[in-house]
Amino acid sequence: MNFSFIKQTLGVALLSMASVSGFAQDIIARQAPSDKRLRDIRNVKLNNTAAISADLNNPAANIYTDWTDNIRNCSGAVPANYKIDLRGFCMPTPSRKINSLYGPRWGRQHEGLDIKVYIGDTIRAAFDGKVRICKYNGGGYGYYIVIRHPNGLETLYGHLSKQIVKKDQVVRAGEPIGLGGNTGRSSGSHLHFETRLLGKPINPALLFDFEHQDVTGDFYAVHGESYSRTATASRTASRVEKEEENKELAMVSTATEGTDENTPAETTATKQSATPKSKARKRTTAKSSSYSVKSGDTLYAIAKKHGTTVDKLCRLNGIKSTAVLRKGQVIKCS
Repeated sequence: MNFSFIKQTLGVALLSMASVSGFAQDIIARQAPSDKRLRDIRNVKLNNTAAISADLNNPAANIYTDWTDNIRNCSGAVPANYKIDLRGFCMPTPSRKINSLYGPRWGRQHEGLDIKVYIGDTIRAAFDGKVRICKYNGGGYGYYIVIRHPNGLETLYGHLSKQIVKKDQVVRAGEPIGLGGNTGRSSGSHLHFETRLLGKPINPALLFDFEHQDVTGDFYAVHGESYSRTATASRTASRVEKEEENKELAMVSTATEGTDENTPAETTATKQSATPKSKARKRTTAKSSSYSVKSGDTLYAIAKKHGTTVDKLCRLNGIKSTAVLRKGQVIKCS
């Protein structure tokens, strides 16, 4: 009886071993394709990494033909309907406060945004790229960095207290590149941030929404054939408008020159034989309650022209300080 029990037990064990062996083989057979897929995935990843590395060593080589220390005069051509890829970005600073907008300022074009940061705050690369310029300019940007990115964009970071990257260094989006400061032509600690394409400035507010710490979209379209003419026309319009504004202010200043504080300005202007045209301009400037936006206008320029502030304009019109103005748009000023 014991011998029969042993035979049965041994038979069951042998069958179990055979079953386990077959099951194990099935597992191995099923895993083989997965292992192959994993190898394929690893190969694709390695190939993509190599492609990205090559791209960063010579970023945007499809539109740029040079690699110099000149900020503005970059040679190359923008293809028709070129799209700047804004994905994979990092905000250069978590600060949401804009001290000064893009546009005419103090008789010259302010080609970036001034973002409030403090000395020592970390400044980060906005996209993957390669450092093209890492210099000091005492009469302008102070310690500044220019990075060229594979999307064709170049970003400039000015008035730094310290640069922690070097020329020709490859950087990744979000990597620290410098510290906030107050160097160069600056009246307080801030980051001067520019975005350029082939050396020509683009208003950073069209690409980056600092208030919400986000980009304005996945892509920003640039019309290649008209890009150069549009940028030039915009700057020319800004200069012409600024000249007209200065002339208007000069007329008002002449009309009110020598005014006694107890004498109405219009009486003094009449005594000085101001022309009816100049007096009409003066009254229009003082009393105008709305303004039609012209090419190249900014909220800062409109506020200055109408003797008010950007904050007040934003409240009156229900817009943000980073809002993009449209030509012909009517802005309430009082």
